[in-house]
Amino acid sequence: MDYLLANTPLESLETECLIVAVFANQKLSPAAQTLDSLTGGIITDILQRGDIKGKLAETLLINYLPYAAFKRALLVSFGDENELTAKDYRKALNAAAKTLKTTQISSVVCCLAEAKVNGQCATWNARQIVEAFDAPFYQFNDCKSKPADKLCLTSVSLHSLTEAKAIQTGINQGIAIAQGVALAKRVSDLPGNICTPTYLAEQAVDIAAQYPNLSAEILEEEQMQKLGMGSFLSVSRGSRQPAKLITLEYKGGADDAQPIVFVGKGLTFDAGGISLKSSAGMDEMKYDMCGSAAVLGALQAAAQLQLPLNIVGIIPSSENMPDGDANKPGDIVTSMAGLTIEILNTDAEGRLILCDALTYAKKFNPDVVIDMATLTGACLVALGRVPSGLLGNDDTLCNDLFNASETALDSVWRLPLWDEYQDQLKSNFADIANIGGRDAGTITAACFLSRFTKDYQWAHLDIAGTAWKSGDAKGATGRPVPLLVQYLLNRANAA
Repeated sequence: MDYLLANTPLESLETECLIVAVFANQKLSPAAQTLDSLTGGIITDILQRGDIKGKLAETLLINYLPYAAFKRALLVSFGDENELTAKDYRKALNAAAKTLKTTQISSVVCCLAEAKVNGQCATWNARQIVEAFDAPFYQFNDCKSKPADKLCLTSVSLHSLTEAKAIQTGINQGIAIAQGVALAKRVSDLPGNICTPTYLAEQAVDIAAQYPNLSAEILEEEQMQKLGMGSFLSVSRGSRQPAKLITLEYKGGADDAQPIVFVGKGLTFDAGGISLKSSAGMDEMKYDMCGSAAVLGALQAAAQLQLPLNIVGIIPSSENMPDGDANKPGDIVTSMAGLTIEILNTDAEGRLILCDALTYAKKFNPDVVIDMATLTGACLVALGRVPSGLLGNDDTLCNDLFNASETALDSVWRLPLWDEYQDQLKSNFADIANIGGRDAGTITAACFLSRFTKDYQWAHLDIAGTAWKSGDAKGATGRPVPLLVQYLLNRANAA
């Protein structure tokens, strides 16, 4: 999809479809007023007839406009003009994009950035338009012999006469985020026989090759063995696919500036190991690498926007399979940090690969470390599919992530990380057990990781409920790429 700025008067524009906002009580936005004037009052007539009532997220496509150079118009309702929240704005944008998806329209001029959203600016409005219009037009055709019919819409121009610079900034940010989300979706939607740890490593190298200040390094199992990553490598033993430790390093800040480090779980398929998962829904375990996909998407977006920050992405990638050499319940392994771990459940493998990656992160002298992982089904039970779980050892970092999530509309909810939960990880035979029982599974998983993050500010995002959808809409969501990029934008603005 192409996203452009249109900063000429509406009277001079020609387009297949003009998108304008209407509100409750038959109130017209400025662009809708202009359209109404150009068409002899047709918009007012339509509202008075009640064809669109002004309720939030209503849409009406008008296929004929007399006296105007516009072939069609799409009316999008935003409800009460004075009570337009960020979530309501995005809901209406989603409805507009969904309506356009079913038409034969190839290009539109969108005037929805002029809506006044409580607490937001024109740049944010424009970015949300790009993200909302891009999402429903994502198609996964990599593995189909006959690709799905190509969708018609290919060009969206955002109109503004007074805030062109702010709108263009929003367009640039929206494109970077949307492309990062699309990358994360595509890599996540690929099956496990294609998207292997080696494939993920190749993707990182390809992304790094596109930007001069982005570099990739891939550590092989022999190198990880020398580093003492016994916990990580114990997971990969059950797979024929060699494990990879993937590092992407973006240098956009000062040479001496401490980097922001993202760590993403990269289990390209999780069968559960010896603690085998049930067969129902096991195909969705290709999504156990969505944390790594988000790291790739966020680093690509940061490089595309040339943010004045130093950022490191670390991806521990493996499969978890039930081979004769796989971990067994009761095995004890030694992590890179020197802590011994009793493996009581081989399906709690994500924390086993993450703990060594989190120890490895110390070599970069990080300012903060944020890991993201499809870590616990308990998070889905606790929070559903709306927010990702947030835990951490630093209030400032967690508050910053929460605030970024509110702006990005990529929700998180913080859970406690109290010392009382640590007792559930006690082992009679090792320093720590890899599970803490049924109670508070999301929290005890984070407690496990916290044992390896004491030397820096750290936050953990459990995205098990938000990284993909099941059922008829099965597919990756690309979350939490919008949250991560918003956090980076906030850091860049603060700097």
